[in-house]
Amino acid sequence: MNFIFLGPPGAGKGTLAAKVAVEYGIPHISTGDIFRTAIKNQTPLGVKVKAIIDSGALVSDDLTVELVKDRLSQADVANGFILDGFPRTIPQAEALEGIAKVDAVVNFDIADEGVVERLSGRRVCKGCGQNFHVTFLPPAKENTCDACGAELYTRDDDQVEAISHRLVVYRQQTAPLIDFYRERDKIVDIDARPATEAILEQFRDKFKK
Repeated sequence: MNFIFLGPPGAGKGTLAAKVAVEYGIPHISTGDIFRTAIKNQTPLGVKVKAIIDSGALVSDDLTVELVKDRLSQADVANGFILDGFPRTIPQAEALEGIAKVDAVVNFDIADEGVVERLSGRRVCKGCGQNFHVTFLPPAKENTCDACGAELYTRDDDQVEAISHRLVVYRQQTAPLIDFYRERDKIVDIDARPATEAILEQFRDKFKK
């Protein structure tokens, strides 16, 4: 099946996509990964993307669509795919309709307060990069990584003010996609509040292999 995963930052889309990709044997495709791969491989599109990013500008819809179209032409998507981070806007969604058939749009439903709690409580190890959470996954010793003993810190984009801004941007730009796909009878809502395994179980119930 061909999936789009929709939801606000911190809803757990990427975490679940990684698990679904393994279990269902389909690639997890994020726009960030597409950009990084294209830049690393120095493809013609990758060279364009690098120049835009280096200038501090945003990658245009047209170029993003071209990169996604190229990625969806590769052999590993024959049995399906998970798009994570694309489309972000209605024009991107309309362009995608001319590229690939979408079977279901999984909407990760979580209130803003839940996102703030989840992201603001995240702590990252300065040494090895392992993630912890003050409530859901605390380290054995406060502010210290269980794996390597280095200090934990809060990322700049996990500060409450930054999270609030990201949510405003999401509600303005991306949330309208929910109505866009609901009108097309593609939306499948999933409660994104529980732990990952519980969310995965919801997914299995809705999409039998």
